[in-house]
Amino acid sequence: MFVDEVSIHVKAGNGGDGAVSFRREKHVPRGGPDGGDGGRGGSVAMVADPNLTTLIDFRYRRDYKAGRGENGAGNQKHGANGADIELKVPVGTLMADAATGELVADFVRPEQREVAAPGGMGGRGNARFATSTHQTPRFGEKGEPGEERDLRLELKLLADVGLIGFPNVGKSTLIARLSAARPKIADYPFTTLAPNLGVVRVDALHAFVVADIPGLIEGAHAGAGLGHQFLRHVERTRLLVHMLDVSGLSGRDPWDDFGIVNRELRAYSERLAERPQLVALNKADMPAAAAVIRDLAPRLKDAVGAVFPISALTGDGVPPLLYAIWDRLQELPMEAPPPEVEVVRFTGPPDESWEIEPLHEQEPGRSVDRSSRSGRHADTTHPRTWVVRGKKIERLVVMTDMENEAGVRRLQRILDRMGVVGRLRALGAADGDTVRIGTTEFEFID
Repeated sequence: MFVDEVSIHVKAGNGGDGAVSFRREKHVPRGGPDGGDGGRGGSVAMVADPNLTTLIDFRYRRDYKAGRGENGAGNQKHGANGADIELKVPVGTLMADAATGELVADFVRPEQREVAAPGGMGGRGNARFATSTHQTPRFGEKGEPGEERDLRLELKLLADVGLIGFPNVGKSTLIARLSAARPKIADYPFTTLAPNLGVVRVDALHAFVVADIPGLIEGAHAGAGLGHQFLRHVERTRLLVHMLDVSGLSGRDPWDDFGIVNRELRAYSERLAERPQLVALNKADMPAAAAVIRDLAPRLKDAVGAVFPISALTGDGVPPLLYAIWDRLQELPMEAPPPEVEVVRFTGPPDESWEIEPLHEQEPGRSVDRSSRSGRHADTTHPRTWVVRGKKIERLVVMTDMENEAGVRRLQRILDRMGVVGRLRALGAADGDTVRIGTTEFEFID
């Protein structure tokens, strides 16, 4: 079974928690903190495997989860890192974020490795927070959650040459003639239900890869027939061989077929329509073919420049076409066409920006404890919710142990130094208001 588009869910491992521990040896006075760091969570990575030609393995399993980092321990013992997992995909696979549509990676090289979901950082143990002025820190960090996301994998076959044309014009027969590929061949439309790849040997030292693209009919770019499933595979090719049936047995006009297929290519992608083409007039061994070729060949030469009458079944005329393909490939660049959209990379320093906005309506299903721990009366007449957004701030909160009073006080000091508290005060936050950072809520007490 050929599968070229799947959706999967990946979850990187959470980082391990940092330990809160102090040395307790008998003859070591004032031993000090010795809590170790938690291990890093495992990442989910994708690796391009040249031996794969389909995404069928992802059809039967959709969820993938990397290992969690182990917690730190006393005596400055660091937790082990979580196990990474590597998922193998065919060369030519595009990996996109299902929620945003952003292209995360484009696998164009064998063994290319890209991280789909990075593991969470391990939390620091209390030994990391000891200073000359704070010698007994009684808090550590929790591990950072690993990234979780839905991904869309889409395979675009990497071939040098794409065979295009209406159903039943002989594409599969030609690829069987040129290479060792053995596609299913029969005398009815839509015999080919999946693209076929074949390696064509020009001589002992030179070869190229050819793919037949099935199901191109009028309206293919909009979903008619099977063409909308396979037009993506033509995008990777450097050269197109446009096959036309000149036997006169199909009841179609090959000149009209030529125009229809090219219009479908242009409707799907303007860049694809500009790809260089050679034309193969197949079934030239049939009795009525000679008259069709005499009428059609001059017009096609004016359109594309190179026309080759052939019989894919008997092999007549195939060698000149083969050598013409090879000569044309030598003139074309080797690199794959650039992707339509920009690839998103996990690079650069973390984003330290943040913003605050009021949430005017209380969301259903949330209850907030508004009792004032300071002993002062909280204004509950018009309580408001303030939402603080920012990657660095949300990461600080999620890595803070909210059940550890010393850790919460540290978080408050950091938020104060970053200006978050001052900004809330300037915006009019009052005692009893709720401050939400990520999924955590606090009561604002000025």
